[in-house]
Amino acid sequence: MPNPNVVVVIEDDVDIRSLLSATLEPVGFIVHTAVDGLTGIETVRRVDPAVTTLDVSMPGLDGFETARRIREFSGTRILMVSARVDATEERLAREAGADDYLTKPFRPRELRARVQALVTEPGDAH
Repeated sequence: MPNPNVVVVIEDDVDIRSLLSATLEPVGFIVHTAVDGLTGIETVRRVDPAVTTLDVSMPGLDGFETARRIREFSGTRILMVSARVDATEERLAREAGADDYLTKPFRPRELRARVQALVTEPGDAH
């Protein structure tokens, strides 16, 4: 069973990674961060988060492949975050295992609401 107050943020951009942490920590989430897909996968394996935010465009493993690999062992809810507003990309994200999709730039309040909704909604069988 995932830890309900734990979030993993997988994001290569330091400013966005910091913004995500600064947005979620004040509302009670314990945030673990990773700068790339492989590190993020290991972090998810280690801390068993309720929610994982995942950047789509990262060097090395992209967000789609990272999501697929996380789905092999974890029921964490995945919120894909992308600068691209593209229905095809959102479909690909969901096919890779994402539960929700948020485009950059986003309002911190929207991010918090999406993460809190993922924590409280029953998960799909992935």
